[in-house]
Amino acid sequence: MIEVQNPTPKHVRGKVNNLSSSITRELILNTRSPNETRKLGRILGELLQAGDMVALYGNLGSGKTCLIQGIARGAGVKEKYITSPTFIIINEYNGRIPFYHIDLYRLNPSDIESLGLRDYISFEGATVIEWAERAGVNLPEERLSIHIKVTGKESREITVTGEGERYINFFETFTERIGK
Repeated sequence: MIEVQNPTPKHVRGKVNNLSSSITRELILNTRSPNETRKLGRILGELLQAGDMVALYGNLGSGKTCLIQGIARGAGVKEKYITSPTFIIINEYNGRIPFYHIDLYRLNPSDIESLGLRDYISFEGATVIEWAERAGVNLPEERLSIHIKVTGKESREITVTGEGERYINFFETFTERIGK
């Protein structure tokens, strides 16, 4: 079962990730296996709406792709294999809503400018970005930021931060679904 460290998401006002945000909510979760990480992702994906943007942060091997596999399933993506688009940069999938999986690992800031990142962060689908720290100012202020930290061979601490008005209701529903 996914463990919730802070069962009541805390409200934070001010700067988070060097961005000024009027409303920020944060939830810290622990998973003990890749399957639990995928389950957490699935719950997140079920709640994503067109225009949502998820920024993923974590070292190599921290479980970002595992989480994205779950998010894609929750967003209704039927493809059997969801892999990290490290060399392709962007994978587009059809699901309940269009699902864009972007991997910025191999790009430098000037490459990201020419990528047209803001075009993918649109109202048509949900966008998940691995190595989001490389995007810098190209990320919207209103987003979900997810930091994954390795705490053991298969266990992870996952901090989910919602930045902006949209994520107030998101966190209420998300917290309820995790407990089920």
